[in-house]
Amino acid sequence: MGGRGDDNAAYGHTSFVRSASRFTDRVTADGRDGWPVEAGRYRLVVSRACPWASRAVISRRLLGLEDALSMAIADPIQDDRSWRFTLDPDGRDPVLGIRYLSEAYERRESDPPGGVSVPAVVDVPSGKLVTNDYQRLTLDLATEWSALHRSGAPDLYPEQLRDQIDTVMAEVYEDVNNGVYRAGFATEQKEYEEACAGVFRRLDLLASRLAGQRYLVGETITEADIRLFTTLVRFDAVYHGHFKCNRWKLTENQVLWAYARDLFQTPGFGDTVDFDHIKRHYYRVHTGINPTRIVPLGPDLAGWRSPHHREELGGRPFGDGTPPGPVRAEEQVPARGRP
Repeated sequence: MGGRGDDNAAYGHTSFVRSASRFTDRVTADGRDGWPVEAGRYRLVVSRACPWASRAVISRRLLGLEDALSMAIADPIQDDRSWRFTLDPDGRDPVLGIRYLSEAYERRESDPPGGVSVPAVVDVPSGKLVTNDYQRLTLDLATEWSALHRSGAPDLYPEQLRDQIDTVMAEVYEDVNNGVYRAGFATEQKEYEEACAGVFRRLDLLASRLAGQRYLVGETITEADIRLFTTLVRFDAVYHGHFKCNRWKLTENQVLWAYARDLFQTPGFGDTVDFDHIKRHYYRVHTGINPTRIVPLGPDLAGWRSPHHREELGGRPFGDGTPPGPVRAEEQVPARGRP
């Protein structure tokens, strides 16, 4: 998720096309792109508002990479230079020493095209952006960073299931993850209706799949569940109203609502979600479709903690592993952002 202030104002006035990641270098165990996995060398920059960045936040916590990969949290409200570190003292990231994520981009390439997006991995010694490839980043955290995983970390991308996981993730991305954006930023009725219909067609298929199994692929949490969750957890709060994906609410779909609550209550998922950041970002930044910048009071978030009974379907969230420990104090979601 990225863009400058003027880009955000244009949403709803010009056709929406998601930009491909400009910087696709990978941080790998063998360092083949020039960026070897190394504890403490890189900083993950995220926004808790952004579903693409939230994938990385969840993966990092599930895998126990907090000591190996530090994390910076950007202000959910962007200005004309995009993501900024105004949540930190003096408005600077304490590790990178910069006020705007764009500064790391510019150290990599002057006047980079495609906007400034999160998640982003920055090389701390040089201050340069390494990658903003949100599609590949979490897969590499699960595989290339394995030597630095915590003891008991789950296998989020098991080799024997990768073909199935890739297929499910591709369908979820096209129709759900990106589909809500195509509906929300549509400029013509037909464009909106096609995107919105695609969102709910896929959600209906996913509900059928999940009616008889706890997780999307196999008996444990995988990358596929993370990618669906980050859209579902935002659905009623922003996509239903702000993006007009309003055939029904998540809370009205028995299977998907129970599935989402199951994940939300699993350590590593709900404890990374900040509903305050999510709502303020979407409703205040996308002035092209919400010019008043009014942030709605709802929905009621109390239901996220209610029983889901999905454990009756079997499955083991972490397989042979264990849940992550408590969230570090400096990374806890503030009370106003929690149910």
